[in-house]
This record gives sequence, structure tokens and C-alpha cells, in this order.
Amino acid sequence: MAAKRLREAEESGEPGRRAGGGLLPFGLVDVDGPSMVPTLYHGDRVVVRYGARVRPGAVLLVRHPMRQDLLVVKRATELRSKGWWLLSDNQFLGNDSRDFGPVPPELVLGRVLARVRPSVSWLAPAGRLERLLCGWPLGRVPGLAARFGLSRRLSPLR
Repeated sequence: MAAKRLREAEESGEPGRRAGGGLLPFGLVDVDGPSMVPTLYHGDRVVVRYGARVRPGAVLLVRHPMRQDLLVVKRATELRSKGWWLLSDNQFLGNDSRDFGPVPPELVLGRVLARVRPSVSWLAPAGRLERLLCGWPLGRVPGLAARFGLSRRLSPLR
């Protein structure tokens, strides 16, 4: 899924600006494509925190390893020796690490924190909240973790 808005900001090439085109470490990115359905849909707008700490389960904005002019949004599943293993939430679509392998850390631009359009949804809970939502007893409530953007599908296919 491409992130058009960030690419346009980077092409402006203004000195002293971060990758997202602003002075702050946050930016807005438009989602293009169905690879992150049901978490994100085509046309959603998300907030990205550039340079944020990455952990398994996080939704990331990265440069495609084979086409670095293309930005993609994928879910990090595990850190391997050569980089992050990324998967689409839509398991019927490819174009993730099953096709291009691990993504080197230098191609990871940031972490998707929240969806702001069409409706607000938090996608990056803090570590303590994430452990609380996945642990007992809250982890047994159907759909609760998914409302905070946490995915149970974290085991990578090898």
C-alpha cells in the first residue's frame, strides 16, 4: 500500500525538515490499497511517528526493499538477523516479506499510531496497555485487542 503524501513531501527536498515534510516527528499519510484490511482500508488517513521504537505487532511505514520510491504500510512480526519480517493484515494478498524478505531497519521510516479518517482509531497502544489487552482477563474479551489495532496474526510464514 503506497503512501502518496509522504513521497510528495520528501520530493520537495526542503533542508532541515524530517522525512514527513515537517519539523515535528509526526506526519499524515494516506493509505492506498487493500493489503492492511481489516485494520486499514483504501482512503484511510493515518498518523505516523517517524523514528519511533518498533516492536512486534506494530504497524509500520517502510520503504519497499525492491522499489525504494514506493512506501508501504505493513505489520512487523519479528526482528530477524537481516531486518524486520513484515506481513499484510490481509492474508490473501502478497507483497510483504513472503515476497521480498526481511526489511532492513534503515528502510523503516516510522510507526503508524492512529487512523484519523474516516473515523479515529488508535493503532499503537503503549507497551503496558498492549500487555494488559492481550493478557488475562482482558485478552479473553472477543475483539477488544483488535479495536486497539493489535493483531493476533503475528506468526510469520517461513
